[in-house]
Amino acid sequence: MSGLIGRKIGMTSLFDENGKNIPCTVIEAGPCVVTQVRTIEVDGYEALQLGFDDKTEKHATKADLGHFKKAGTSAKRKVVEFQGFESDFKLGDNVTVGVFSEGEFVDVQGVSKGKGFQGVVKRHGFGGVGQATHGQHNRLRAPGSVGASSYPSRVFKGMRMAGRMGGDNVKVQNLRVLKVVAEKNLLVVKGAIPGCKNSYVIIQK
Repeated sequence: MSGLIGRKIGMTSLFDENGKNIPCTVIEAGPCVVTQVRTIEVDGYEALQLGFDDKTEKHATKADLGHFKKAGTSAKRKVVEFQGFESDFKLGDNVTVGVFSEGEFVDVQGVSKGKGFQGVVKRHGFGGVGQATHGQHNRLRAPGSVGASSYPSRVFKGMRMAGRMGGDNVKVQNLRVLKVVAEKNLLVVKGAIPGCKNSYVIIQK
């Protein structure tokens, strides 16, 4: 699937022709530089490697600097491969937000906000032991029993318990493109996308 690398700017809202307020997310999509062209003859598959967001040379390895020098561009912070581009792009070409059009649907992938170590009520939606009855004043948000008696004498894998929450790769599918602002490289999609402000996202057709 063709796409772009972008950065989440934040949320806002737009009004449609009926006066309905639509929540939406603004994404800075591109411009991305083609840093490598994968071919069937050399790599066994066809894809474009795109780079986004400049970084200083002192923060890049010599291997990275040599790789980006072939494309005639500066070192990039984020590099992602995309397949299925309809147009032919060469090494060093810029891919802009113009690959998207208003009204089409896209998938957006990002890393969700980290919540730290959380209990079972916040993490899994538990109701608490006893639903606050029988005087259990200090057990309202506890997970309760997790074992299974003398057989099988162990806790099953996958048991919902307290632990680290968030920080996962999340993809939200079928978000409608409401507006494309080509001169500012902005893409406005309907609804929310994963990640905090200024975090990297991958937009795919």
